[in-house]
Amino acid sequence: MTETLTAVMLEDVDGKPKASFKSLTLADLPDHDVLVDVACSTVNYKDGLALTGKGKIARKLPMVCGVDLAGTVAESRSPDWRPGDRVVVNGWNLSETEWGGYIQKQRVKSEWLVRVPDAFTLAEAMAIGTAGYTAMLAVLALEQLGVRPDGREVLVTGAAGGVGSIAVALLAGLGYRVTASTGRAETLDYLKGLGATTIIDRGSLLEKGLPLQRERWAGAIDSVGGVTLANVIAQTARQGAVAVCGLAGGADLPGSVFPFILRGVSLAGIDSVLAPRAKRELAWARLATDLDRAKLDAMTTIAPFTQVFDLAEAIVKGQIRGRTVIDVRATLTA
Repeated sequence: MTETLTAVMLEDVDGKPKASFKSLTLADLPDHDVLVDVACSTVNYKDGLALTGKGKIARKLPMVCGVDLAGTVAESRSPDWRPGDRVVVNGWNLSETEWGGYIQKQRVKSEWLVRVPDAFTLAEAMAIGTAGYTAMLAVLALEQLGVRPDGREVLVTGAAGGVGSIAVALLAGLGYRVTASTGRAETLDYLKGLGATTIIDRGSLLEKGLPLQRERWAGAIDSVGGVTLANVIAQTARQGAVAVCGLAGGADLPGSVFPFILRGVSLAGIDSVLAPRAKRELAWARLATDLDRAKLDAMTTIAPFTQVFDLAEAIVKGQIRGRTVIDVRATLTA
């Protein structure tokens, strides 16, 4: 009997991309060298844009959505991977040019895979997902640029989101004084539980300010962009650094070169999609040692596959707190 898989597929419908549940078989999957039994995926902002049609994410159709997956190797033509290996895939243009994780089995390229550290279950690996792995890359960038937990505040914008939540937990665990910026007053206790010492309203960063402002942050992790990022840079202290990894508030940067040339501020771009394997492995190794699993559990919700479209709408509207794992095995007939 041919195995039937349930996938979230984006297809062209009357000239526009539209996502829906579709039935596929193994024969429909890409001819890559590793077959993974997918246990779970997750909902990221990019997933929300793709499923709602509010952002052009897929660059070819039809496309199986889902930018993350975690699971177990079922078959491998690569000497690097064996059946039973627990693996995670983040980025590599999944859901853009390569079929993604919203399906129970997927064929992927062996070079995309990273082993799931023993410290994590597959669900925890997806609770981390692209958001947490990106947050860890941002922390590593700040460390490499000399930002130390020496008393001055470190800012996290979009703090109640996926990247922000894990960034707050990581930085607090490493001894930094973390200030969390959010527009959701109801998340105050949540963010303090993750380790934030101060909460500021995101509105304080939304008004265009002077090119140089009062020095406040030793460093920052920004997932917002736009005017927010310009103000964060203008408020960063001498020899400080800002790691930028998102554009939820805009893709422009309406700022000045003054913080860079007068204060020596560094701006580090975080590429989580095509980062080399060595950097990925370092990030996951550090996550295994630096991320408090109790805090990870506090920010995580596990949802069945059937809820993925509602969750996509919610994340685009800024209504999801922390991380949401999708159990792709909880199919339409479960």
